Amino acid sequence: MRYFLIFIPLYLWMLFFINHDNTEKKQFNIQTPLAEVLTELGNETHLVKPQNFSVEKAAIGEDLIKNGFTKKHKGSKTISRFYQCTSCHNLVQEDPELFNPNPEARLSYTSNRGIPFLQATTFFGIVNRESWYNDDYIKKYGSLVEKARDNIEEAIQLCAQECAQGRKLKNWEVDAIMAYYWQLQLKLGDIGLSEEELAKLNNADTPEEKSEVIQSIRSKYLLASPATFSDAPKNKKEGYAVGDNNLENGKLVYENSCLYCHDANGVTEYELDKNTLSFKKLKKDMLKNTSLSFYQVIRYGTSPVPGYRPYMPHYPLERLSDQQVEDLRAYIENKAN
Repeated sequence: MRYFLIFIPLYLWMLFFINHDNTEKKQFNIQTPLAEVLTELGNETHLVKPQNFSVEKAAIGEDLIKNGFTKKHKGSKTISRFYQCTSCHNLVQEDPELFNPNPEARLSYTSNRGIPFLQATTFFGIVNRESWYNDDYIKKYGSLVEKARDNIEEAIQLCAQECAQGRKLKNWEVDAIMAYYWQLQLKLGDIGLSEEELAKLNNADTPEEKSEVIQSIRSKYLLASPATFSDAPKNKKEGYAVGDNNLENGKLVYENSCLYCHDANGVTEYELDKNTLSFKKLKKDMLKNTSLSFYQVIRYGTSPVPGYRPYMPHYPLERLSDQQVEDLRAYIENKAN
């Protein structure tokens, strides 16, 4: 009896600590933000968190991104007279695989979801990246990229002043935009973890196990969006040497990319539509070495000029492939006949 009485408290003590340890261990699911997961695993050096986050601040940031100003903050002024951020950026997932910036896969994915096919990368998951304005963007913006590449707040300023041809943002505007970006951060469900991988994540205890899980997670999304600039074909009459043309893909590029900016409600004065005259004009100007040629503007864009600061950003290969340019050409020529 005496041993029994001693055993009961010992058993209860052990049971308490076993249950206590279980309740303390964080269990992740597909809705858990990726930043929270990596922080719990001990990898938070990459995180760019907003200062004093609030839902109200994020709502102001959303206004600034979508409209270029907000009525939710006294004294707000328009950032740019020419563009909003959404002129070039989506706000939702646009690649079926977050680690693979494949323009062919993106064209189909965005079309099926009614999303425009744009020159710049989506803001979805932008705070989960570790670098911005990567690779060949230094050819376009020079030393301005040096601060923006490793600092998202500097990247925001570069986008506002140079890309949007607007003004420098105030501190409260950058804070609000960062708060909105924080709402667009990736969750575990976005990176396509299998049930086995999720179980491995939740069971990781040792530093070695956690390190392995961290590396696996970070391989499932882009830490930096690549940007490779390219040239127009040397011989525009021959075009790019690619495979067979796909008229349906050419139509998608025209309707979901070209017309996004160039229809009657777009941000440019150069208007296009689905009528034969638009296609005839594009075909006629195709071989020129000027910005009237879609070959030229796709690969080189245009530059702001005195008296007319709106311009056309060009497409890196990761945003529009040579094959897709030829698909667009085939569609234009088909519709021009």
